[in-house]
Amino acid sequence: MLFTLKKIVGGLLLPLPLLMLLMAAGLLLLWLTRWQRTGKGLVTLGWLALLLLSLQPVADRLLAPLEAAYPTYRGQLPGIGYVVVLGGGYTFNPLWAPSSNLINNSLPRVAEGIRLYRANPGAKLVFTGAAAPGNPVSSASTASGVAQSLGVPAGDIIVLAAPRDTRQEAQSVAALVGKTPFLLVTSANHMPRAMGFFRAQGLTPIPAPANQMAINSPLNVWEKVLPSPLWLGHADRAWYETLGRAWQKLTGGATHADPSP
Repeated sequence: MLFTLKKIVGGLLLPLPLLMLLMAAGLLLLWLTRWQRTGKGLVTLGWLALLLLSLQPVADRLLAPLEAAYPTYRGQLPGIGYVVVLGGGYTFNPLWAPSSNLINNSLPRVAEGIRLYRANPGAKLVFTGAAAPGNPVSSASTASGVAQSLGVPAGDIIVLAAPRDTRQEAQSVAALVGKTPFLLVTSANHMPRAMGFFRAQGLTPIPAPANQMAINSPLNVWEKVLPSPLWLGHADRAWYETLGRAWQKLTGGATHADPSP
């Protein structure tokens, strides 16, 4: 119940629903009360914030500091026993191409996990993530199916289908890996929060971020000046992780350290 409530409240605090609620309040004041100036102010504020967060320079400036905490893993450390890929968005439709069932942040995480698995012979590929309500297949099993469709042997894959959030993923992985060195794969913007949870379990994961989204390379000029749902999604991720880190700090159970170069 608490998990569901956390997801609902957190979802309402994300930019799009929050600004829609703000503008809705403004419209109610305009149509149903004498508070015309306040109503106009709320609608204007909501519209302006939505516009700014839908522009690439603004959205990616918000997201970039989170993604800059850990660089892409390009090392060759010996003795890597596991490549752990954290769960993300998914659905399951057996009629689709396997990779189509991984949505939002999941497919880039799985792709990076497979790359690192192949770069570390003998390592096991670990997928985490429980089943969403009403879905008979877990996030971890769906990711495993994609990996197998891309040539990873089933015997090299470990599925941890019980964890529902990052804290539980860290606990499950700790019980599996013990003191064995492992690579931790998750979205670059999620990595700082994930590292806190894993360190709290006494683990020393090697960060291997994937799914970098904040763009600092060249773009067409219209992509920078026109609002887009793509850039709004980047702002959404920045705010989501900011809320998540605030909740993590409030509830404890995470250890933070300076990012490794």
